[in-house]
Amino acid sequence: MDLDKLVERLDLDTKAALLAGQDRWSLPAAPGIGLASLVMSDGPIGVRGTRQTPDDPSVALPSPTALAACWDPELARQVGRLLAQEARRKGVHVLLAPTVNLHRTPLGGRHFECYSEDPLLTGLVGAGYVSGVQDGGVATTVKHFVANDSETQRYTVDVHADERTLRELYLAPFEIIVKQARPWGVMAAYNSVNGATMTEHGPLQNGILRDEWGFDGFIVSDWTATRHTERAAKGGLDVAMPGPITPFGRDLAQAVRDGRVPEQVVDAMVRRVLLLAARVGILDGVEPAVTTLPEPIDGGSLAREVAVRSFVLLHNTVDLLPLDATKSPMVALLGGAAKDARILGGGSAVVYPQEVISPLDGLRQVFPNVVYELGADPRTQLPPLGDNADLRWIALDGDGVEVASGPLDQGSIRWIGEAPAGVDPKRVRTVEIAGTFTPFETGRQTFAFIGLGQARLEIAGTVLFEESNMPAGDDPFTAVLNPRERRFDVDLEAGRPVQVSFRLTPLGLERGINKYVWIALTLGHSGPEADPERRIERAVAAAKDADVAVVVVGTTDQSESEGFDRTTLALPGPQDELVRRVAAANPRTVVVVNAGSPVEMPWADDVAAVLLTWFPGQAAGAALADVLTGVAEPGGRLPTTWPRRTEDAPVLTVTPTDGVLSYDEGVFIGYRAWQRGDTEPAYWFGHGIGYTDWAYESAEFEASDEPDILGTVTVVVRNTGIRAGREIVQTYLAPAGPDAERPARWLAGFASVTAGPGERATVVIAVPRRSRQVWREGGWRDAPGGHRLEVGRSVADRRLTVDLPDGTVAG
Repeated sequence: MDLDKLVERLDLDTKAALLAGQDRWSLPAAPGIGLASLVMSDGPIGVRGTRQTPDDPSVALPSPTALAACWDPELARQVGRLLAQEARRKGVHVLLAPTVNLHRTPLGGRHFECYSEDPLLTGLVGAGYVSGVQDGGVATTVKHFVANDSETQRYTVDVHADERTLRELYLAPFEIIVKQARPWGVMAAYNSVNGATMTEHGPLQNGILRDEWGFDGFIVSDWTATRHTERAAKGGLDVAMPGPITPFGRDLAQAVRDGRVPEQVVDAMVRRVLLLAARVGILDGVEPAVTTLPEPIDGGSLAREVAVRSFVLLHNTVDLLPLDATKSPMVALLGGAAKDARILGGGSAVVYPQEVISPLDGLRQVFPNVVYELGADPRTQLPPLGDNADLRWIALDGDGVEVASGPLDQGSIRWIGEAPAGVDPKRVRTVEIAGTFTPFETGRQTFAFIGLGQARLEIAGTVLFEESNMPAGDDPFTAVLNPRERRFDVDLEAGRPVQVSFRLTPLGLERGINKYVWIALTLGHSGPEADPERRIERAVAAAKDADVAVVVVGTTDQSESEGFDRTTLALPGPQDELVRRVAAANPRTVVVVNAGSPVEMPWADDVAAVLLTWFPGQAAGAALADVLTGVAEPGGRLPTTWPRRTEDAPVLTVTPTDGVLSYDEGVFIGYRAWQRGDTEPAYWFGHGIGYTDWAYESAEFEASDEPDILGTVTVVVRNTGIRAGREIVQTYLAPAGPDAERPARWLAGFASVTAGPGERATVVIAVPRRSRQVWREGGWRDAPGGHRLEVGRSVADRRLTVDLPDGTVAG
């Protein structure tokens, strides 16, 4: 079917309506041309759908940093296919992922949702992900185009970067994905670049993305990012989200009538939306892009596989790992994250899996003797009231009359997208968490609430708070993602039930719930606290009596999440002290780091092993048990460099000055910058060890006549250990002589091999021609001088070198 003829059948108002969200997640239908409503959903590690509630569960995969740590674009493709399967199950046509911004600085709050500090690794993993989702007939929106690499003032920040920096670093992953995976969508970022907000940036969206790279998909705004009707339409934006009020829709139709926007511009925008609809199969009379779907994938199994493959063993002195479960060792499992694992990052990445396997659950399945102690609680906010409580949610109208109610497992309500079944959202003004609580112990109990709006907290007949609770700061999204907590102490008697109630009229709900629902409130609780020192002492005592101590440390929603940048890489709470004391008590101590991005580990040299598990998804504990016992090898390698101390990181600036964030470091971020300094990081880009050893025996380079390939390097490695293993062979390109304008070396390709004990394996790695080019004088130029290929296990552990003379590059 001719899409242009379909566009001609639509009147101006209908066309303009198709370019604006009708609600939070969808575009309107146009029955006259057979167009159904197009539905979008957040990712990137699970498909949320149009609701964000535990009663609509989703598969929860490991975090994007974990996926990148696998260094396997084909595995990323399998992840994409699973997510497409999930999207179809939930009636979703467009997945708002992947995030391919770079790890410019380890302080970036959304670091965990991006892949890497390296543009090639990011681009290849992202291309695999996009290809997989689209294999399943579901669209992606590669985001956030471009330079949305930190969260501070992200709505208004103007990133200043020269063209070379943009081309060689920040645009590069998008270019790789556009050319290799042909994505059906791209998301425009909140921020500005060199003075123009991205939703209006014609030179980048129309010029580079469409005209130069050949992108033929649609461009959607980040949510609420569209600011100006005329400039956005002319600047390349196709769809303004969310609705129902946007600068497009009626405002766009009026701009056409006023002569401010040519109607042919709107026609082109509509045609791209119809092309998207055709591709995902919601346009009658047009065959979808995918007619034969991939074989079904078991989500739980893939979640476990990705987690195992992503875990990075940073060091393993005295070969403590793997542990022999058949000898029934006594295991002391310590740390708050061991019982309440953080399986995913906050913000747009949040989904609710049907089941979560914590480290405690996983280890108890394989070790018969596991003793657990909290040791140190990393949380800075109280957990929701749950134990020994009988709670309900209650929805009330403007007169305080109950509209509906239902049971609650814990004191937290998240109605995001839709209200629960049976609730008429138009009648709701107030939501309450209420019920009875029976204290375990006599003494001072601490209650807390989180919620914006008119709040009332009553415990045991005493009203502790009754006034308006307003957000701090001027970023509403941050106020929702990282809200203030208010705490109150009450003396209660063990075994005597008391009534508890937290009632909230959420901010903006005075006139009822709009079409899109966003209600979030928490009633938190903590009993009479044991002395923090006593907690650590109990953990140390357990460690002394154990054959091995496993300490799980990590970040929290308050220290690492979307919506704000970090101020330090230090672990929250007394976790460092816990590790130090346990390591002193038991030399057979393994530390498991449950964090989505780098953290300081001042105790790393004092423990027997450090295992990085990222945010490991729903199968966290099962995957951890597999790796600790050697059922599987930790297969991950670092996708970003980890500093020893926060202040050592080469790039730390995330706060704009007068609204401007200048990328003065140019192309020197991550390992590119570390190589120029005198300070060594804790662990280099590409680092990671398994349970066997490898010898690098030979490397041979063969030049290529293909326009995009410099050549191929054939590498032979040998497994010199006693176990089968998997190795990620990494290739770096380096100038033969000093070059102050370029890094000392940069990633030029990679591939994985598997081999049994004593076996050799051969891998062929394609080296992109672009890896030897620089952006100069408005174009890509072959860099002068000789170069060499360095092959090895990380950017700092290079085993073989192949010289490439000037003549390697074809004209």
